[in-house]
Amino acid sequence: MHKHRMLVAYSVSLLVFAGVVLAQHTMAAIPDDQIIASAMKAAPAAIAKSATVIDVGADGKARVVRAGTNGFTCMGDNPATPGPDPMCSDANAMEWVNAWIGHQPPPPGKVGFMYMLEGGTDASNTDPFATQPTANNHWVKTGPHVMIVGAKGLLSGYPRSADPDTSVAYVMWPDTPYEHLMIPVK
Repeated sequence: MHKHRMLVAYSVSLLVFAGVVLAQHTMAAIPDDQIIASAMKAAPAAIAKSATVIDVGADGKARVVRAGTNGFTCMGDNPATPGPDPMCSDANAMEWVNAWIGHQPPPPGKVGFMYMLEGGTDASNTDPFATQPTANNHWVKTGPHVMIVGAKGLLSGYPRSADPDTSVAYVMWPDTPYEHLMIPVK
């Protein structure tokens, strides 16, 4: 149980960083049952039902809304972004997120898995740190998808275009330390 609490605390701290950088959640006024319902849309029911659910406030601080038991951490849609973007990540993916947010190399030898079954809001396909579209940062919109992160060097068989066809699997942020596989699911 102690190990699980440490994992929840670690996952929460990682998502705090993600929340601050990616546009802060403003769900504090939303009831916990609605936060949980939104977060559970990120992953299959079998994963979401046992995942830790967190809420990141406008101040960037995270709180555990519901403790989980399966090593996944989910957060609900960020209403500050233009489209649905609840996400759910395993522990390895959370370490990858922490490295990305901290502009650090991803942890070696740790492949992670993330669900975004409601889709994702627009993002640059070439700049891992872009916060808005520019004339040359290749902004893309993604539908429902899963991601495999931490597999740099293992993605050579997938499209690496700056302007990908998001209806098929492709590499996002190619040729950066944070390249990862985007796999559409609908």
